[in-house]
Order: sequence, then C-alpha cells, then structure tokens
Amino acid sequence: MTQIPTQIPVATAPADPEKVMSLKNGRKPKASTVYAEGERPSLAARIATWVFMIAITLYFLVPVYWLVVASTKTTTDLFGTPGFLFADMNFFENLQKLSTYDNGIFWRWMGNSLIYSGLGSVLMTFISLISGYALAMYRFRGRSVVIAAVLGSMLIPQTVLAQPTYLLLVELGMNNTILGVLLPSLAYPFGVLLAFVFAQQAVPMELLEAARLDGASEARAFFSIALKLLSPGGVTILLFAFIGSWNNFMLPLLVISDARLMPVTVGLSGWSQASITIPGLQTLVVIGALISIIPIIIVFVSLQRYWRSGLAAGGVRF
Repeated sequence: MTQIPTQIPVATAPADPEKVMSLKNGRKPKASTVYAEGERPSLAARIATWVFMIAITLYFLVPVYWLVVASTKTTTDLFGTPGFLFADMNFFENLQKLSTYDNGIFWRWMGNSLIYSGLGSVLMTFISLISGYALAMYRFRGRSVVIAAVLGSMLIPQTVLAQPTYLLLVELGMNNTILGVLLPSLAYPFGVLLAFVFAQQAVPMELLEAARLDGASEARAFFSIALKLLSPGGVTILLFAFIGSWNNFMLPLLVISDARLMPVTVGLSGWSQASITIPGLQTLVVIGALISIIPIIIVFVSLQRYWRSGLAAGGVRF
C-alpha cells in the first residue's frame, strides 16, 4: 500500500536578496510601501503643487475680499484707509443709496441682465443641444465641413464680430432693442461642440434605431429619449452660457443706448466713467459690482453637481 506523504511541497517565490542579508546581519528588513495609484510624488513636487493651488485660490478670492471690504466703506474711507482693512460699517447705507440713486435704475439693470442671461442661456442651450445632437447622430454630406466651421468659429474673438453684428442689427432695425442683444448670442459654437461630443458618448445609436422601429418620429426620439440623456451636458452648457451672457459687455454697449435697457455690466461701466466728476458714485459702483456677482454664485453652486458630471463625461471624447 502506497504511503501518502504528510507534507506536499509547494513552489515558493525566490527570496529577496536584501531581506536575506538583513536577516543574516540581525536587522529587520525595510517594509516596502505600495501605493494603489502609482508612485507617490516627491516632497518637492507636493510642496510646489500646494503653493501653486494656494496662489491660484488667492488670485481669485483676494479681489472678492477687497470688494466685500470696499462695499462697507464711505467714499472718504474708500480712498483714505487701507484697501484690505475694514473701517466704519456703512454697508446698509451704501445699499440704500444704490437702491434710490436715479430712481433705482440699478435694479432695473439687474432685471435686464437676468432676462438677457436667463432667457438667452436657455435658448442657447436648446439650440446647442439640438445642433450637436444632429451633428453626432446623422451622417450627411458636408458634415465634416460644418464641424470644422463650428470649431474654427471658436477661434474668432467676439470683439472682432461686435462691429459687423452691430451694423447688421442697425440694417434690420433691431438696435436699441432687447432682441438686438438676445438674437446674436443664440449662436454658441462652444455649446454646439460640447453637445456634439457629449451626444456621441451619451446617446446610443441602437436606442434611436429601436425608437424608429417602434414608429417614433425623429422629433419624438429627440424630445422623449435623447434630451433626457443629454441633460447633464445641457446643464454644463447652460452654466457656461449664463456666465457668458451675464458678463457680455461689448455687444450691449454698441447696441443699447437707452439706459432702461442696459444690462448691469454696461450700467456700472457708465457709472464708473461718470464717477470722475461725481465722486459719490465710486461707492455705488463697488457695492453694485458686489451684488452683481451674487446671481453667478447662486447659479454655479446650485448646478455644481450636474455640470461637473456633464463636463467630465463630455471630456472623455476630447
């Protein structure tokens, strides 16, 4: 009868020479550290990264801090005290002067900016989504030329197009009107390109084919299926469009001459120029600039969790 061995030999990996020598010399071998996401950066690289991030943070936050401090000062304290130190608290007095100056026209400017940015960004987002979806889902002659034209139009500065756009609006009789500001802003090449890239990633062609086999029209397939899948990318486009419309300055400056139709950017710029002869306007410009950034902060914070996912998903194809 064959006797079964009590121990089965097991193949082992070759021993590390450094560990063997350490054991022979009576020293403990050094514990090796394994990082799950690759090699850990050096201390100098980490310090440089932190310094860079802190510098970028200060670059963006220091002007806002100065704006908050300056909005609490009187005109005398604004020029007679250190810029980053608080003086006498006059924030609410300045806010009251801002609300009553020139029959409260500042709040009319804020309302105009909300109309231009709110309505304009929604229309820009819809046009960008439907255009990018068409470029991504359909194959037609000249498609590559259209995509190249959209990409190339992003390289043209908006200031270059402001004067020809103004002349065209004058020919159409749309200068000094709300439509004169809204219509030119509906063409948003960056939004079209972002929607095009996102649609390729988010909308499966098989899903559209199944909808067509079920008898759905192209419009119903877009509004019932594709639009829901494109919503994260749409929020990203909406955010960029809103910020761009809110900060739009050159075109409204050329098109609008009626103070009641001006956005807040153009109105505050006019006050800033007039403050050379009217010293009290400096304080109103400062506190007006502080209030004008509040809608952007609200929109950014409220849409943050949506636009981050949409931008990340769209950036995969870049």
